[in-house]
Amino acid sequence: MDQYVKNASDINALQVEDSRLPKLKSYLKIIGIPYYPMINPQDKLTSSDVKTILKQNHIFDNISLASRPRVIKVSPKSNMAIVWIDIWDVQSGKNAKMLINRCFNIGNYIATIRGVNMNPGIPQCKNCWKWGHSTFSCRIQGAKYVKCNSPHKSEHHREFGWCCKANAKTNPPRLETKKGEPCPHKFKCSNCKGDHQADSNHCLFWRHRFNREWHVKKYAEIRENRSKSIRSEGNGRSN
Repeated sequence: MDQYVKNASDINALQVEDSRLPKLKSYLKIIGIPYYPMINPQDKLTSSDVKTILKQNHIFDNISLASRPRVIKVSPKSNMAIVWIDIWDVQSGKNAKMLINRCFNIGNYIATIRGVNMNPGIPQCKNCWKWGHSTFSCRIQGAKYVKCNSPHKSEHHREFGWCCKANAKTNPPRLETKKGEPCPHKFKCSNCKGDHQADSNHCLFWRHRFNREWHVKKYAEIRENRSKSIRSEGNGRSN
């Protein structure tokens, strides 16, 4: 077939590439890998570290990554990580089958490769900034600012944000934010209540953006804590 195409009179043979099998992606995860490298325990495992580890192991010879490895800590108190890797594969999935359930050493640790289904990650709504649904399927009316969680869009914060308006009654008096300057005030994340805005990569929700079970469990805890707080306030008023 290749020779027939190259011999055609109206085709430049130098511009014709050799035929190749169509490629697809296979999705894998690596468990049993330390989150803190043994060389310097103060550093965290990064995508670059994972690439170096894979290059040094012979079972990954002739394996090409389709995207950067994604590293997530198993839990806040754990020193282990889960690494997701996407690899280029053929239609039969030969490369993935060759790797699944294989083990390899990382220092004193034994890491294991598992097969997983496609995991594009959990969407974060750019309307309410909650995780688990897309912007187009958001049920709230209007939009919220990612930083202060107030009912206005980011570009309208200077006009509607109460924190940027002057207020002589506060102690100390609040000065007006100058036009053209970003909001200098600090707010808690609307999801994890950390000292960052809701789309920050320091947020626990962002760090677990490929772990749907964690998100479901965390939002269930938040709803339960909110219900307990409401019941406690109701009992306090009745007494």
